Amino acid sequence: MIAVVTGMVGVDKKSYLKEVCSIAESRGREAVLCNVGDMMYEEAPDIAPGRILDIPMKRLSGLRRSVFKDIIARSQTCENLIVNTHATFRWRHGLFPAIDFDQIRELAPDAYICMLESAEILHWRLTSEHPIGHTLKDLLVWREEEILGTEMLRRGVDDSKPLYLMARGAGQTTAKALYGLLFETSSKKAYLSFPMTFIVGMPEVQSQIDKWRGAMKELFVCFDPGDLEEAYLPIRAKEAAGKGQKSISMEAGGHKVRLDVGEVMEVEKDIHSQIYTRDFMLIDQADMIVSFIPALPDGKPAISSGVERELQHAHEAAKEVFVIWCSKKAPSVFVTQTATRVFHSVTEATEFLTKRRAE
Repeated sequence: MIAVVTGMVGVDKKSYLKEVCSIAESRGREAVLCNVGDMMYEEAPDIAPGRILDIPMKRLSGLRRSVFKDIIARSQTCENLIVNTHATFRWRHGLFPAIDFDQIRELAPDAYICMLESAEILHWRLTSEHPIGHTLKDLLVWREEEILGTEMLRRGVDDSKPLYLMARGAGQTTAKALYGLLFETSSKKAYLSFPMTFIVGMPEVQSQIDKWRGAMKELFVCFDPGDLEEAYLPIRAKEAAGKGQKSISMEAGGHKVRLDVGEVMEVEKDIHSQIYTRDFMLIDQADMIVSFIPALPDGKPAISSGVERELQHAHEAAKEVFVIWCSKKAPSVFVTQTATRVFHSVTEATEFLTKRRAE
């Protein structure tokens, strides 16, 4: 298995992929990680740390090609190889490719993974670790450029190979998911659908959803939109603006992050459009959608328009659609007619899906 893993500057793929390799090795699988950036610095020790993108483009391209030549040679002798790279760079040179098609054809990857991270964590990492200035708008644009660059690379090399979007997230859950995606290819892939902004301020309902998300991740390789949640940023910004505040402060990745209110409000449309497009892409790369519709304190179903649209999209994409409907109020025809099966409790759904996994 050979996987090419891309992602914009600031995602911190290296530590994440080390964790994926550790999981693989703990389960008896050889996993070699090639970090292209580290290998380029090793080949050019005269370049100061953090300055490699400032060297002339001709030398940068030559270094990259030399490193990929070594990676291609190494791929002939190891069972599983993960290549940590970028599809594009946007630096002082402007936007430019970070990879060469001819060498990727020779490497012949089995899968492409584009790692994603939320804007507030990207902002913290780039502010802390990189000298280049940026705005929140820049981060959202760079993230889309990396997805598009990876997709164009896949199509240009071999469009029969899959591309998966994977949120980096926090903790081991997404690393386990990527391990399953790469090393246990027979595992079923599930998109988790559930209300998010609809239940803000309802901690009991949120607790139910979090417990269910954890249970599903024990059964399947899960694509969880909650691992990259940005819809709350404009909500927080509007609340702060109403109080006359100029910035909002939050925890992100274990760090305190401060964002400018005006900047957040300026990218509200971008955040919403990316959520809309990205969630449909996550559904398309899954085998099924599992949707949890909890009951609100008044007994009504906590179903949002976003969840309904996801169910319809999955149905039209010929995916299996499983709905967990916890309200005593009967689901509408727009739920029952798109669902493969409707369950009335998490326990009932988990028992059924556990048997399906065994089969």
